[in-house]
Amino acid sequence: MPRSPLHDLHVELGARFTNFSGHEMPLYYSSIRDEHLTVRRRVGLFDVSHMGNIRIHGKDDAELLSIATVEDARRIDVGMGQYTVILREDGTIIDDVIFLHLEDGFMMVPNAGRDEVVADWLRKVRDEHGLDVEVKNLSREFVILAIQGPKSRETLQKISSIDLSQLKLFSCLRGDFAGIECIVSRTGYTGELGYELQVEADKDVFHLFRSILEAGKDYGIKPIGLGARDSLRLEKCFILACNEFEGGRSPLEANLGFLINWDHDFIGKDALLRQKEEGVKEKLTYLRCVDKGVPRHGYDVEKDGKRIGRVSSGGLSPCLGVGIAMAYVNTEYRKVGDVVDIICRGKRVRAEIVKPPFVGKEC
Repeated sequence: MPRSPLHDLHVELGARFTNFSGHEMPLYYSSIRDEHLTVRRRVGLFDVSHMGNIRIHGKDDAELLSIATVEDARRIDVGMGQYTVILREDGTIIDDVIFLHLEDGFMMVPNAGRDEVVADWLRKVRDEHGLDVEVKNLSREFVILAIQGPKSRETLQKISSIDLSQLKLFSCLRGDFAGIECIVSRTGYTGELGYELQVEADKDVFHLFRSILEAGKDYGIKPIGLGARDSLRLEKCFILACNEFEGGRSPLEANLGFLINWDHDFIGKDALLRQKEEGVKEKLTYLRCVDKGVPRHGYDVEKDGKRIGRVSSGGLSPCLGVGIAMAYVNTEYRKVGDVVDIICRGKRVRAEIVKPPFVGKEC
């Protein structure tokens, strides 16, 4: 099972580990709740090296991305990135990704365990369209660190001469952090102010990780595991690919229609146009428990005893202290304010349909 290049340091820091998408990664160091609140209120440091890195470079690199994703990459300037999705011909999602437009091409970050699938798909599209572009999977050659939370900027600023206040959301560039060249982007998966560093694994990544922890001492920084990463993203209603795209979902079903740039041709566009005209039968819906209970992936959602949907992601909100869930629900039963039942281990737990996100800035 693949491990992060920082594995030994995580052991030293007392991490408990888990298997996520075939990678052995830290689940937590202290507790999921403690780490969750640390990120919401102060700053946390994640190792997310289980995520992929695909380099896309050549004369037709922007053309390839424009065909293979719902974004027209030709309009994304150097120094900017974009969150988007890659579709099959039938409009269902292969993966959601971020790509960064650097001065020498693009770097794409697919989800854990999806790097080869995405790289192979991009090569297939390239070959079918006769494009001049190299697609190289560098996932094992990079470490990705995420520095997230209200104090993330102050923390990173201590170890870099880059004026981080000038980086707007999704902007990216190369620069030194603790004397090590990294790709820095103002991105993250927590809904808080945050940055991600991509650095070649053969650099002194132990020094970089320790330097960030030292820089954040005054702000209460802690290393954070994947357990809190999941609860943080759930409170903000962010997608988890292996859950929200399970079984083949389209961006219209997953409430990702805002990502679609309809003014260019891309794989899956015709299918989405048909679905847009006909309407979808189920759509991602946000449920906050009224009764005590913790919804989980796969639990049924019912209305008056009738099954109307299924939970895709669920858990206990550390900020709210109640169960929350995202579920695909029949479009006839999605009215905000209505109450439905989530069947939690055979027990009916009432939940209110709410607008996203579950947690704003009040935590």
